[in-house]
Amino acid sequence: MTKRVLLLGTILLVGAAWACGGPPPAPDTGRKKLVIIGFDGMDPDLVREFMAAGQLPNFAKVIKTGGLYDLETTVSPESPTAWASFATGMNPGKHNIYDFLVRDAANYTPDLGMVTRTPPTFLWNWIPTSRPQIDTLRGGTSFWVTAGQAGVRSSILTVPVTFPPEDVPNGELLAGLPLPDIRGTMGTYHYYGTDVSRFEEGDSEMGGIVRRLVFDGGTARATFFGPPNPIVRVQLAALREKPQRTDADRTAIAELEATQDVTLPLTVTWTKGRSEADVDLGGQKMTLKVGEWSKWINLKFRINLFVSVEGMTQVHLRKADDDLQVYVSPVNWKPDAPPLPMSSPARLARDLYKSLGPFRTLGWSESTMPLDEERMTEATFMDDLYRAFDDRAQVILNRLTSGSWDLLVGVIEATDRVQHMMWRHRDTTHPSYTAEGAAEFGDAILRVYRRADQFIGEVLDQTGADTTLMIVSDHGFHSWRKAVNLNTWLVEQGFMVLKGQTMAADKTLADLFGGGGEYFEDVDWSRTRAYAMGLGQIYFNLRGREGQGIVSTGEEYRALADDLSKRLMASLVDPDTGTPIVTNVYKRDDVYAGEYLHNASDLQVGLADGYRVSWQTTLGGSPKGVMYSNMRKWSGDHGGYDFATTAGMLISSHPITVNSQGRANIIDIAPTVLQHFGVTAPAGIDGRILWK
Repeated sequence: MTKRVLLLGTILLVGAAWACGGPPPAPDTGRKKLVIIGFDGMDPDLVREFMAAGQLPNFAKVIKTGGLYDLETTVSPESPTAWASFATGMNPGKHNIYDFLVRDAANYTPDLGMVTRTPPTFLWNWIPTSRPQIDTLRGGTSFWVTAGQAGVRSSILTVPVTFPPEDVPNGELLAGLPLPDIRGTMGTYHYYGTDVSRFEEGDSEMGGIVRRLVFDGGTARATFFGPPNPIVRVQLAALREKPQRTDADRTAIAELEATQDVTLPLTVTWTKGRSEADVDLGGQKMTLKVGEWSKWINLKFRINLFVSVEGMTQVHLRKADDDLQVYVSPVNWKPDAPPLPMSSPARLARDLYKSLGPFRTLGWSESTMPLDEERMTEATFMDDLYRAFDDRAQVILNRLTSGSWDLLVGVIEATDRVQHMMWRHRDTTHPSYTAEGAAEFGDAILRVYRRADQFIGEVLDQTGADTTLMIVSDHGFHSWRKAVNLNTWLVEQGFMVLKGQTMAADKTLADLFGGGGEYFEDVDWSRTRAYAMGLGQIYFNLRGREGQGIVSTGEEYRALADDLSKRLMASLVDPDTGTPIVTNVYKRDDVYAGEYLHNASDLQVGLADGYRVSWQTTLGGSPKGVMYSNMRKWSGDHGGYDFATTAGMLISSHPITVNSQGRANIIDIAPTVLQHFGVTAPAGIDGRILWK
């Protein structure tokens, strides 16, 4: 469990004076400039649909001198995997990023799959003696590093899988996903309401903290949960990992859990029927009207006399009539005072903050989870998403106009997030589709694509005829109409065996990030041959690799792979239609190659449009029932679908050569960029050069 706990400790030690580091950029070399703008999840079929309707004029302008192409994505089609292949020009077997999550094979527990963490150390559990450290799990060499070593000046901005930030010769980098919030998570929000029942209070499935507001004399007091205390978390980890716990250990764990988070007071003053409320969060006071967002407010969390952590958040008053509802966004790192470096050189984040003011630093910066859990309205989500888009866009435009680059790469993720949450409004067959919702939000995805097109227009206004432009997306999208419990299917088919008849309780993201979660506790590993975790990954309980493995390498392994693949294709069917829902099953050695092959899943399931693995499957859960209708607002997806039907998109102002399927591949971008600048690609790169 230690690895999961360490994420929460790593962000807490204040780095008061990080070195700016790195030499100044090389002088202008007169090279022909190249700009790459990434729109996460932008679907090529939607681009064609919207272009045909005349909605994307700037995209069409770029296409006139080059073209629009499907861009083959990775197995599996997930953002971390695909963007890592984009950066390195390599298949996942060579860069080691296969999913958002990885599993610890020794104890079958999931962990965030992009970084490792070393916690800070303290003398006498009090005085800090070393800083925390975060290291990327991504292998390979980014094309901007290779180009920089040859003198190419670059600016790399919020590209996924760039945290922690790497040093870029002759360049700069502002980190993106998985840069966490102040709690070390992908985005913990707070929701306070007078209508919250005792049973709703606690940690939500998807990472929220929900608390009831009780007013006494017009005032309600509550707790706001900040970063975990790294000292307490290390003590907790040591106790939890004891193979045999005493009563004293259990008492100590309970006491430490009660104090594991650094908190601030939240006070709300309001009278029923009043359409505004006064909020005091940690001494920061504001008066908000219904529907209003506060400005960014700065918060300081004191760990002890020597250590404190700063962050910034926004407060939203969702409702104030018979009930009061207050939403508080995840606490972002302050760009001018991050707990760990978030850019290279470190001064870049500070300079951007000085120039632009507050901007979102969280890697997953859109409010998808609050909307999915109905703690935010759809109108508020869209408003917030546009502000997230603009935060990314203003950073890119700021560096674009600086002029001190030959290569600029910037990524905006709002296109992905709006499709996750709003796909149901354009799919009349989705179980949560309504005519009323479609009337109001049926064009939500189009509107964000139009905002992307507008942004490309702004980029074109700032670049000359000698600048080549590429617009890239990492994968496409699908409707998610039904959720699939892969582990439950494995149980029904006899590949996974349970100790009893009952299933374990549902898992939450708090189990993952909190360090105290248990996984697969109901599984009999002595009789289990396979288990699922992540977005469509199936692992074999392999002897010598898994902690309690029983499957032998060689013939038994191959026979299990063949049997499972055939049964997944033939037996995993929609109970309502009898239609098979798996279009392909990919065996590890058939699709991956490289030094990190041993970390890949043994099978990757490729699901058909309309079907995605359930949230509980991603965390290793096995709830009742193999399949159920997806009634959630998270209604579109890409992870776990067949990569062959989930291509991303490439628009290039320069004509390219396509492969035998009429496509390019995301691994082709890296060698093409290097060839553009006359730089030799590193040995082992898998992509090919696209330029004609």
